[in-house]
Amino acid sequence: MLMDSLYLGLGLAALIGGGSWLVRGASALASWLGVAPILIGLTIVAFGTSTPELVVNVSAALRGNTEIGFGNVVGSNIANIGLLLALTAIITPLTIHRTLVIREIPMMILACAAALVLAGGAFVGEEMSGYGRGDGLMLLLLFTVFLYYTIGEALEQRGEANDRSAEGATTPGPATPEKRPPFFVPVVGGLVALIVGGELTVRGAIGVADAIGISEAVIGLTVVAVGTSLPELATTLSAARKGQGDLAIGNIVGSNIYNLLFIWGLSVTIEPSALPSGGAVDLLVMTGFSLLLLPFVISQNRLGRRESVVMLVGYCVYVGWLVIR
Repeated sequence: MLMDSLYLGLGLAALIGGGSWLVRGASALASWLGVAPILIGLTIVAFGTSTPELVVNVSAALRGNTEIGFGNVVGSNIANIGLLLALTAIITPLTIHRTLVIREIPMMILACAAALVLAGGAFVGEEMSGYGRGDGLMLLLLFTVFLYYTIGEALEQRGEANDRSAEGATTPGPATPEKRPPFFVPVVGGLVALIVGGELTVRGAIGVADAIGISEAVIGLTVVAVGTSLPELATTLSAARKGQGDLAIGNIVGSNIYNLLFIWGLSVTIEPSALPSGGAVDLLVMTGFSLLLLPFVISQNRLGRRESVVMLVGYCVYVGWLVIR
């Protein structure tokens, strides 16, 4: 119990430090590439902070322990919106980029809908069919489409920025070497700290949970899910504190898409998974939180404290229901 508590404390410290480094490096990278911070948040930062989920899920799939993987992905997505994003916006209300409202949040909802449909007969009264390798490949295909359009937009923005720079250029003077922003060390160092911190946090949290007698289902949907989501929390809070609202929101939305389409798709491609007991309700709750986010931000392109309190209360109710279940 003592060692598990030590792992937990060290993991949390690594996550907080890694999140701050990653935001600093990602902001410098966005400036150097000439693309919007939101796109960096949707790709590099989102993928980096979801690495703990990837490590946990691949390990669980290789061991055939698919219930932990399901709980990790679905629970992380619920926590990302109902807990992490809500807490961040309560502390610092966030302005929502129009691109998120038009494309990325609907893409997240589409990913949830795909997970619901691919779950199969559990929603029509038949025996739970769960997810097969074909379902995993379908999720990976959807992820490839998302990545294609996101990277395409980043390249288009960079091209437009270069064109504007060329048009505004004056008579050339002596050539000076371009100074590259110091983004490499913060990005790599932040990702390493997040990976190590996520592993230590999950190991410690599972040990503590086992010691106090929490069931495996609740561990997957709460302790493991929240533990692997701590990089998103650290990064999102750090980005919001530094005024990088686009990076904060892009990180959460991008992480949810990445978790469902890539991590869960890869997991069930490695090892097909039956839908755990109660999993249908968990999928519906995840989809409900994603749907709830859209009307909250669609009118004012902003996530305020009042809406965030509603989401946080909803998350607390869900966790309470899990414990009772």
